[in-house]
Amino acid sequence: MFNRILICDRGEIAIRVIRACRELGIETVAVFGEADRHCRHVQLADRAVCIGASPMRDSYLNIPNIIMAAKITGAEAIHPGYGGLAEKAHFAEIVAENGLTFIGPPPAAIEAMGHKHEARRRMKDAGVPIIPGTGIVHSDSPQEALDFARTNGYPVMIKASAGGGGRGIRIAHNRDDLLAGLKAAETEALASFGNGDVYCEKYLSEPRHIEIQILADGSHRTVHLGERECSIQTQRHQKMLEESPSPFVNERLRQRMGEAAVKAARAVGYVGAGTIECMVEADGSFYFLEMNTRIQVEHPVTELVTGLDLVAEQIRIAAGEPLVLRQRDVQLNGHSIECRITAQDPLQQFRPCSGTIEKCLLPAGPGVRVDSHLYPGYEVPLFYDPLLAKILVWAPTREQAVARMQRALAECELEGVTTTLGFQRRIVANAFFRRGDMSTSFIQRRWHELVGVSANGA
Repeated sequence: MFNRILICDRGEIAIRVIRACRELGIETVAVFGEADRHCRHVQLADRAVCIGASPMRDSYLNIPNIIMAAKITGAEAIHPGYGGLAEKAHFAEIVAENGLTFIGPPPAAIEAMGHKHEARRRMKDAGVPIIPGTGIVHSDSPQEALDFARTNGYPVMIKASAGGGGRGIRIAHNRDDLLAGLKAAETEALASFGNGDVYCEKYLSEPRHIEIQILADGSHRTVHLGERECSIQTQRHQKMLEESPSPFVNERLRQRMGEAAVKAARAVGYVGAGTIECMVEADGSFYFLEMNTRIQVEHPVTELVTGLDLVAEQIRIAAGEPLVLRQRDVQLNGHSIECRITAQDPLQQFRPCSGTIEKCLLPAGPGVRVDSHLYPGYEVPLFYDPLLAKILVWAPTREQAVARMQRALAECELEGVTTTLGFQRRIVANAFFRRGDMSTSFIQRRWHELVGVSANGA
């Protein structure tokens, strides 16, 4: 086992890793940009190193400074959290070249799954269902995209091959949309990922977004840990609320999706914790969407229903320990829900907000867990991800979990910055959510009920 680990992420996930390390008897090193000098993860770590100015490129994406910080503090391994470097194959390679252990999958697995078009090819070869789509298409030679739309019909999804986080995605409802969308998606993809390649996919009407958590060790012993329902997301494909198990998935579908997820992981030689994301239609048909080659923001949802510590499992696997868990050992107990509270304004297209937390009362009590780095007086910067807190509940049934989440959200008080807290309260109170009737267009369809105005702000 490692003696000391450097964490090159911030906020609540850095704190989550610190807590897992402490229980494993491992010292921790936090790194931070100037804006995070007084952040909670900096205070909790055994050591902390400033690695640059506040912008991401100068701090949490500053690879030379991160490596130097690891060396001068004597860290043996680097945990990337779920931040900007967690899914960068070249970072994992640099970590290894410097005699350090990357707590994540091998670079080849990150590379294979990081490019969506290549991942689709791999999954098809492995027998994992994929959504019908094109090869790489270009705005200056769009014929393949136009032919695909003519054959499969509109709408058509345009996606960045190297994409993630909802960026580089457009929906085309007609020929003009497709031509304009190709150009816009290429531009956004190039700016976001340094790679402007895009492809087209069949548009699925009212699908659910359901993901499968997997763990795999160095001997490629792989298990799945059931599913998370992630259908409630903004129009920019940013997840807001997750739960496990899904109110839609029965035992037979869970088994089929789990087996496909294990196949997908093995097809790329995956090691560590990862997530296979799928789109699921009303008839139970499911298709591979992408793989997140890192710990997910919503990983605690699975922890609450399985009783496992996924971050500790990540660390053990990276240290070379075998996975003792077998598929038959995995049991889903009860129901869990997570609400992400972010510094965003729903009425301004979820625009990020900044300010000073003047009041911070976080919920507690039976079956409630809060992962957060907030405290009164904390200054919310605009440089970083707007996630402030993850409020989680567990209860024996979904109905009880929904009631518990309503209670937890009602207890929460945050003042000083605009947040999504009120928006989340209305989601959980919504009749369609309460009966499990949801799809990826839930927020768009229920916008008026959730905010009292039309989707265009009128």
